[in-house]
Amino acid sequence: MSGRPFPWERNYPAGLSWDIEIPHETIPAMLANTIARFGTEPALEYRGHEISFAELGVAVDEVAKGLVALGLRPGERVALYLPNSPGHPFSFFGTLAAGLVVAHLSPLDAERELIHKLHDSGARVLVCTNLGTMLATAVRLLEAGHVDRLIVGDDAQFGAIPGMAHPPIPQDDPRIITIPALRALGRGADVVLPAIDPDGLALLQYTGGTTGLPKGAMHTHATLRASVAIYAAFFDGQGRFPPGTRFRAICVLPLFHIYALVVLLLLQLSRGSLLMLRLKFDAATVLHDIEVNKASYFPGVPTMWIALANIPDLDRRDLSSLRLVGSGGAPLPIEIGQRFERLTGMRLGGGWGMSETASAGTGNLLDGMFKHGSAGMPLPGVKLDVVALDDPARVLPYGETGEIRIRSPNLFKGYWNAPDETARVFVDGHFLTGDVGYIDQDGMVFLVDRKKDMIISGGFNVYPTQIEQAIYEHPDVAEVIVVGVPDDYRGQSAKAFVTLKAHAASFTIEELRAFLADKLGRHEMPVAVEFRDSLPRTSVGKFSRKELAAEAAADHRKQTFG
Repeated sequence: MSGRPFPWERNYPAGLSWDIEIPHETIPAMLANTIARFGTEPALEYRGHEISFAELGVAVDEVAKGLVALGLRPGERVALYLPNSPGHPFSFFGTLAAGLVVAHLSPLDAERELIHKLHDSGARVLVCTNLGTMLATAVRLLEAGHVDRLIVGDDAQFGAIPGMAHPPIPQDDPRIITIPALRALGRGADVVLPAIDPDGLALLQYTGGTTGLPKGAMHTHATLRASVAIYAAFFDGQGRFPPGTRFRAICVLPLFHIYALVVLLLLQLSRGSLLMLRLKFDAATVLHDIEVNKASYFPGVPTMWIALANIPDLDRRDLSSLRLVGSGGAPLPIEIGQRFERLTGMRLGGGWGMSETASAGTGNLLDGMFKHGSAGMPLPGVKLDVVALDDPARVLPYGETGEIRIRSPNLFKGYWNAPDETARVFVDGHFLTGDVGYIDQDGMVFLVDRKKDMIISGGFNVYPTQIEQAIYEHPDVAEVIVVGVPDDYRGQSAKAFVTLKAHAASFTIEELRAFLADKLGRHEMPVAVEFRDSLPRTSVGKFSRKELAAEAAADHRKQTFG
């Protein structure tokens, strides 16, 4: 830009620079530096059990050497099928330290999706736990030949969980080994861990697969390390916290998702923070962690903040230990952010990122410029611009809406086994994100919607997120998802699926449209509203439109063809 700063740079605080240096090192090297600094300090807490940084380092080293002793060689993939338990960081860092590649699976994946990811990644080793039904699923995958070996963590060692089973781990199958046995193998093995190239492949992070099959975004040690450096520079450069501030962080976001993996496991452990590992989100448990366990950092997705904001006595709860909060994974409804700020006095800043960017993309300043509805401004080292929807090489002026694209050091290297798809999403060295939005004159990024979720109604572009934002202003609405449904006249129209607040009464579509009359254009008005007890969510707790859109399409086919 002819030597002139980007518009967001002009609004960075004095101590924050866009142009930063990023260490060229591996993730195991980053962790080793942290362990050397914080050895006896707690790194993980899980169901009342604390694990120090030194103990984490020992576990990682033993797992890594155990994997090599099993015969795995650099570059081979290891699939992690794990919840937020200590087995995940042990296995994640251990796999990387052995020169291997992590392929993340979700505990909420359907078996067919697990099989696709295993075959696509080529992973022949699966790490799981005996929590609930996960071990039974893993054994079925083993018996069907989708993997050659299981490595199983015994969750029962951390105590019983009411209503949750801990099935016994098979002892007589040589294809199955426990994590403690793997560690013992590593302790006794005469193994030298391989040298690792920072530019070598580290992670296959599978996208959600909302269109077609999930794709593995390829991240190297260097791209993951870049995201950690970008976030660290952004938070440390704002002057709110002394550099190196350690947090007690609630880790309920799933570690198999890129958001938690980077902002919690990698970033917070690199700072010497404590991760309070939680298996699932529960508003009461989060409040207990804040009020009793004195958590100081809680990042969540919008559905979590909606649940917390709807707690009747939130304004009377003791949230004084919190020093930092954040929302990510999806756009935060403006009304929810404003309600949380009114109730607590804390700004609930959001941000934007993707699996392909190792989470880091944009963020809201902790102080200074803030605009409700914005995803913040590009983080240090991240260059964003907006291009025409029909020509990804034509850059649009600030303020105009189009597809957001990105170029940054944390950007993935392409999709695994998908060169054509990789070529399609890269233009002039920039990644086409599939997100529609604009960047205003102050450098603030506003997301309108996902390009694939856009509704074309009577020739007009209609964005479900904007309709959802307006519906959230209705006093009786707890949650809402808007999808495009087939319309024989307009092509598509918007339909709202709503859950109501406690004791609230349902309303008609006519009443809803009257409420929205001064908030939406006529072409944006929903044509139908349906009330549900709950709305579908993805494996990370984000609202999911695809199930409702599929339902609507099936209903339309039935009405049309009988």
